[in-house]
Amino acid sequence: MNKGFRFLEHTADAYVEAYGSSLEEAFENAALASTEVMTELEKVEARDEEKFVVEASDEPALLYSWLEELLLEFELKGKLYSRFQVSEIEETAGGFRLRARAWGENYDPEKHPSKVGVKAVTYHRMEIVKEPESVTVRFILDI
Repeated sequence: MNKGFRFLEHTADAYVEAYGSSLEEAFENAALASTEVMTELEKVEARDEEKFVVEASDEPALLYSWLEELLLEFELKGKLYSRFQVSEIEETAGGFRLRARAWGENYDPEKHPSKVGVKAVTYHRMEIVKEPESVTVRFILDI
């Protein structure tokens, strides 16, 4: 599987670099990386579909809110996702809005081996780099 992310060197937390040909694709790959930090991504079946709408004041805050929303889904509902489709990131009067769908299933400790627990998404070292044909996002997950 060709993943659109990689893990960077960091002493205590998970430092992630996700990329894509668009901001939407980079956000999708950031979500995939977040799941991979917690469990083996390929063991999460894309069974159930959920829709998400996330709003924030700027693009870094939108990335933070998107990943935090997925983390809350796991913490509060026991949901893991292995497929993401960010259909739109649009500028609004108050900032930015993301519309997405995610497919996954309920966490099962017999099926989904635990790697590390993610406590939170952080703004520390978060960046979004836009180039003519690619977008790279970097962020740290507090584990």
